[in-house]
Amino acid sequence: MHIKELQQLIKDSDAVLITAGAGMGVDSGLPDFRGNEGFWKAYPPIAKLGLKFHEMANPKWFDDNPTLAWAFYGHRLNLYKDTIPHDGFKMLLNLAKEKNDNYFIFTSNVDGQFQKAGFDENNIYEVHGSIHHLQCSNGCSKDLWINEQYIKIDMDKFEAIDIPLCPKCGAVARPNILMFGDWGFNSKRANRQEQGYMKWRKQNRLKKIVIIEIGAGTQIPTVRFEGEQIVKHYDATLIRINPREFEVDTKRGLSVPLGGLEGIKSILQDTT
Repeated sequence: MHIKELQQLIKDSDAVLITAGAGMGVDSGLPDFRGNEGFWKAYPPIAKLGLKFHEMANPKWFDDNPTLAWAFYGHRLNLYKDTIPHDGFKMLLNLAKEKNDNYFIFTSNVDGQFQKAGFDENNIYEVHGSIHHLQCSNGCSKDLWINEQYIKIDMDKFEAIDIPLCPKCGAVARPNILMFGDWGFNSKRANRQEQGYMKWRKQNRLKKIVIIEIGAGTQIPTVRFEGEQIVKHYDATLIRINPREFEVDTKRGLSVPLGGLEGIKSILQDTT
């Protein structure tokens, strides 16, 4: 489809579903941890330990080696706090406003960049949780709290110097993120977000929905699968922006083989 036709499709839509994976943050300077080499390039100390991403992103480290666990998650937290969302976020936000705020965000990212860019917290479903929210690693309660502090890290030793603790029992706190092999994830916040998302879907059951998917890979296909399912059951069209894995396995999908920011600009430059 010609880009002008694609832009017209966006203009004709009643609602916007923005689905985003790790590739959404790359143009803001965030690593996407693509493959072990990409992960180890971002974290050389972990490369020396020979740990792969799925091995490091495991809740066991908060029991076995909390200074290492918080060196990894604390460094990411600090990075996300300091990162400024790229211009593509603003373009998507302008589009959402044009649709009278009839939008929702479905993302596997835990970085909080959509909130930082100005999107409404009530219109976001972070399926893997948020690094900015903490929970007790011992599960002493269902309480969640926002982490306001930066984590001090000795980068030479790759150890956290100050570790967040649970205010109720004093145990090591952990990010409210769904990790690999994670049976202790507190889904309280995620469940509330999911309820909001399902309500939005119901409200738009008979409306024209455009799905703009950015930087969602196939290794963990949660985000890609969601858009594809919406296309099957709604009056919806999927626009997949991805520089590598851009194929769309649906008759109502369109590929934009570009990076996140460039792809967003190509489809929205004349619509927002």
